[in-house]
Amino acid sequence: MGWLSRFLAAIAFFAIGVLFSPETFGSKSVTHLSAYLKLAHLLCFSTAFGSALWVTFIGGIIMFKNLPRHQFGNLQSKMFPAYFLLVGVCCAISVAAFGYLHPWKSASTAEKYQLGFLLSSFAFNLTNLFVFTPMTIEMMKQRHKVEREENIGTEVGWSKNKEVAKANPKLAAMNKKFGMIHGLSSLANIMSFGSLAMHSWYLAGKINL
Repeated sequence: MGWLSRFLAAIAFFAIGVLFSPETFGSKSVTHLSAYLKLAHLLCFSTAFGSALWVTFIGGIIMFKNLPRHQFGNLQSKMFPAYFLLVGVCCAISVAAFGYLHPWKSASTAEKYQLGFLLSSFAFNLTNLFVFTPMTIEMMKQRHKVEREENIGTEVGWSKNKEVAKANPKLAAMNKKFGMIHGLSSLANIMSFGSLAMHSWYLAGKINL
């Protein structure tokens, strides 16, 4: 099943769920809108949180341990822009829905904090998407070129880079710059995930089981 078929199947199930939900029958338009906004917030938040959890703590580690390092880097360079775009869009929708449902003037202190967490996650993802990721990818490509000249980069897992860099000042300088940029990108990603985690705790407190 291709991605389009899966997407259409998900949309179909979503439409059926909305059509037969209790809010669809006999509810006022305001209640209608509120239910849809809550659904949009929940779906977008859960998508952002799940994606961040998988990419940060599971998928990336598995790929690093099983792919040749240059292949791993090239895959990451394609995946991360899409990942940050997805999480950024989901955060934007969550912020809009939460902000509409909890207007700032009438919101409680806890609700204002939660809006701040969602905005923080959105900002960290935008920073990664438009600043750190392009810089990291460009530096990675330059470093890969130098490493190919040194016949390294095809190994799986931990790099032989450090050994070669001791005799190659150019590579050593690239490593330092790449490490700094990649570190900032990773920090922004962790801060984004942490902000989403704080909001998940808030949502958990709202569930009555």
